[in-house]
Parts: sequence; structure tokens; C-alpha cells
Amino acid sequence: MRSSVWILVLATSVIAASALLAGSRSLAASAEQAQASSVEVKIDNFSFGPATLTVPVGTTVTWTNRDDIPHTVVSDEKIFKSKVLDTDEKFSFTFTKPGTYPYFCSIHPKMTGKVVVQ
Repeated sequence: MRSSVWILVLATSVIAASALLAGSRSLAASAEQAQASSVEVKIDNFSFGPATLTVPVGTTVTWTNRDDIPHTVVSDEKIFKSKVLDTDEKFSFTFTKPGTYPYFCSIHPKMTGKVVVQ
């Protein structure tokens, strides 16, 4: 009788430990997602900063025009395209798939940037 009680106690402990471990994994994943949910790129002095940005899937990138002249944010593959952004205006896009997303300013095509989504 004693051995069956110990087996029951051991089995219950293993199940409880597994549930705690699974819960901590989902909390860690949630924390990572919350941490990387939004990132800002500044447009200033005819450049995007940072020029290359690496983010996890699901991140929203917001470009803010800090320059005193208008700019745009246009994906090379036409995946996203902002309107003309005046000073302090913003444009946001959420990256839902992994890949490399090069972009440029359609007014000043030598202005380029890239978002790498992992």
C-alpha cells in the first residue's frame, strides 16, 4: 500500500512541475513579444536611423519624420507605403512574416533603409 501512495505522490509532483515549466515558457514568450512589440525609426538629416533594424515577427515599426522637409517610407516590394510625411508625422507598419524588407524615400531615392524580421 505504501508504494502505491509514493507512486501517486511522485506522479502528482511530476505533473505539477510540468505545468509550472510550461507556464513559465509561455510567460517568457509573452514577455519577449511585449518587449519587441514596437520600435521607432527616426527620419532626420536625409537618413533613416537606424538604417538597418532587426526585429521579431509581430513588431510594429513606426517611422517619425524629424526632418524639416517631407519624406516617405516605401517598401521596395510595395508591401507598405506611407503618405508624404511632414515634420513630426508618423507612419507605422506591423511585420507579420519573417524576411528582409528594404525601403526608401520616394522623394529622395538615395535615402534607404532595411527591416530584417526574424
